[in-house]
Amino acid sequence: MAASTAAEFSISRSWQSDRRGPVRWILSHALRHKLLIAGIFIGALGNGLGAGVVALYIGQAFELMTQSSDFQGLGWIALSLIGSQLIRGVLMLGRNFCSEIIGQRVERDTRDELYLNLIGKSMSFHDSQATGDLMARATNDVREINLMFNPGLNLVIGSANFIIAPFILTPSIHPQLLLTPAIYVLVYIFLLRGYLGRLRPATESVRREFGQLNAALAEAIDGIETVKGAAQEPKEIGRFERALGRWRNAYVGQGDVEARFFPLLLLGLLQAAGLLHSLLLYQWDRLDVGQVVAFNAMLMLFQFPTFAAQFAYSQVSSGISSARRVLELLNTETELDQNAGGYDGPMDGSIRFEHVTFSYNGASLALSDVSFCVRPGQTVAVVGQTGAGKSSIAKLINRTYDANGGQIAIGGVNVREWNLEALRKQISIIEQDIYLFSRTVAENIAFGCPEATRAEIEAAAKAAQAHDFIMNFKDGYDAVVGERGVTLSGGQRQRLALARAFLTNPRILILDDSTSAIDSATEDKIQRAIERAAEGRTTLLITHRLSQIRWADLIVVLRQGRVAMVGDHETLLRESEAYRNIFARYE
Repeated sequence: MAASTAAEFSISRSWQSDRRGPVRWILSHALRHKLLIAGIFIGALGNGLGAGVVALYIGQAFELMTQSSDFQGLGWIALSLIGSQLIRGVLMLGRNFCSEIIGQRVERDTRDELYLNLIGKSMSFHDSQATGDLMARATNDVREINLMFNPGLNLVIGSANFIIAPFILTPSIHPQLLLTPAIYVLVYIFLLRGYLGRLRPATESVRREFGQLNAALAEAIDGIETVKGAAQEPKEIGRFERALGRWRNAYVGQGDVEARFFPLLLLGLLQAAGLLHSLLLYQWDRLDVGQVVAFNAMLMLFQFPTFAAQFAYSQVSSGISSARRVLELLNTETELDQNAGGYDGPMDGSIRFEHVTFSYNGASLALSDVSFCVRPGQTVAVVGQTGAGKSSIAKLINRTYDANGGQIAIGGVNVREWNLEALRKQISIIEQDIYLFSRTVAENIAFGCPEATRAEIEAAAKAAQAHDFIMNFKDGYDAVVGERGVTLSGGQRQRLALARAFLTNPRILILDDSTSAIDSATEDKIQRAIERAAEGRTTLLITHRLSQIRWADLIVVLRQGRVAMVGDHETLLRESEAYRNIFARYE
């Protein structure tokens, strides 16, 4: 099996899929169920032979009726026909059951593999992806892989056995009768190859445009407040309709390809040529009437593969196109790796930046030649104008991103040499854009520490000045907040985030303008809570609040991505013009 690609976090599995191509990948999942695959092929062969036996029995019955009135013989033929079809029915049931089970299990396993892979991807990967398109791949494309097995491959394998069965049974009538079916199959394969070649880009276009359609919808819904605030509903509706039109055109294009399925025309020629050939052999006394009837009834078996293939191969092609889209995500390399064998010991909280340079996805530099040192237990304020690079420093400390140049040491260890999980468990970041999950208040507070008791959760909430407003909810800590915390005010969201951080008891606490949505009265309470939480740990304050800046042991002044100066409040007021300019804005 192919080796897995790098990811921030990966969960070990008992087996590894083969990601060298969409077909290999699908097969690696399907071949885990070999007994079910055998059941499909046995059932399909039994179905084909069972259908062919019907033609033979019809021919024998016809011959008996034309030669004599042997009703006893007709009775035995009828009983044999009933028995064969009962066996055929059981085999068909088993084949459909096996096919459905494989499809469901492959969908489950591929969905699980994709979810684990996406969770492990770096932020730079997610920054470059449209959420709607990711959701389309994780839901609709994975579902298409299921449908590729049933009814797609189920019908393909079944139709193939309807082609094989006449070649097994026809020699019992007369070997020369194989000529017409053989010519048909050769031409059928030739035409089918061309059809599949035209079908692949059509199905890929449909899957791609559906992803873009989903992305347009997700973006509009996610930004619905901005859309309504700017009264841009008509523009967004038009944008969605254009995406819908492109998807529709791609779907119609696939329909055009399916409509030009030339084997349908070939079927009529097969039946005419087969009838002519059998009548010639009858005229030459090499066949009797019953055998002519049996052979032409046998040719009717080719109707199923001819008609079913038009739909089945489209379903298979769509499944492979979907697998290619899913595999594209799985095989996308990430810049970060878990470094499972890295350092995983406790940290003392020290931070050292040495000539650090960083940019987002190769864009203009966010940080340039940044150097500063933070001792364990210090409280550091990082200040600067908007866009100076303050939040970028926070994201480099816990390796949300990796620096492009220079070196960062956390706890005296190069940040790249840390076990990523051990590093992040000892660092807690509270950002401006607080993300809360659509879960209970208690679950949101305990997100980084799921084993916490209710008493510990309440203690953290009290420390963050969140307990009082939580108890005002009807269900208290069991109240469910809306997705992203939309049912809460900005100040409430930030206090829950503070409680979440306090509960994890990190060695490094980073507050990225985390009190911006809190009123002055509440800020005083939270300020005291932060001071208590900062005792014995390193705290980084990315803030514009003057009270927090003055309180810091060390202040790092950033200007256009560079360190303008480092010092305490009094020193910077005397010696740093950049710091005085920032301070003057709020005085």
